[in-house]
Amino acid sequence: MQAAKPLPQYLVQRFQGWKATSYSSNHAWFRRLASEGQHPRAMVISCCDSRVHVTSIFGADTGEFFIHRNIANLVPPYEPDGDHHGTSAAVEYAVTALKVAHIIVMGHSSCGGVQGCLDMCSGKAPALEEKSSFVGRWMDILRPGYEKVKDLPEDKVSKALEHQAVLTSLGNLMSFPFVREAVEAEEMSLHGVWHEIGKGELEVYDPKAGGFVAV
Repeated sequence: MQAAKPLPQYLVQRFQGWKATSYSSNHAWFRRLASEGQHPRAMVISCCDSRVHVTSIFGADTGEFFIHRNIANLVPPYEPDGDHHGTSAAVEYAVTALKVAHIIVMGHSSCGGVQGCLDMCSGKAPALEEKSSFVGRWMDILRPGYEKVKDLPEDKVSKALEHQAVLTSLGNLMSFPFVREAVEAEEMSLHGVWHEIGKGELEVYDPKAGGFVAV
């Protein structure tokens, strides 16, 4: 593969620093993880955004979270049509093989994917409308959410649609038979959260309140 190049030196140096410190101080734990396999307590579905550092936000240790990241933290509806479904496969593995106790969908402020959906649905991003746009077709998952918030005041639409990305994913998760069975048997619970990057705040969806509340 001629396109592949050696790892940038700054990453090599960071790895060597990690190996000499974090790994060296906890090598027995890492060896135990390697020999006994992973047993994460929760699956976290978050955005690819580099500013969303899930393990840091929740202070998670190695082996605690099974993390899947994609554009705008979306889960597609259950559609076993034989095509490639990275997110659906991750959910299936987390629920049926790892038996996680929680699935947490984590949205965030200033989400580029959500903004892309907003622009596309309002006719401001024709490139995303093209059939060849992977991002556009992925963001089609959020079109129903856009319809729910499009008439809100302009300064409230983005955050509302970011919330809808979380709620859409939670709803679609329940369309997976094995997810619904685990939830109804009280073997697993679903959670929706939204992170405000600049202020370092977190909101959690509360069905009793009918919306997101600060924690």
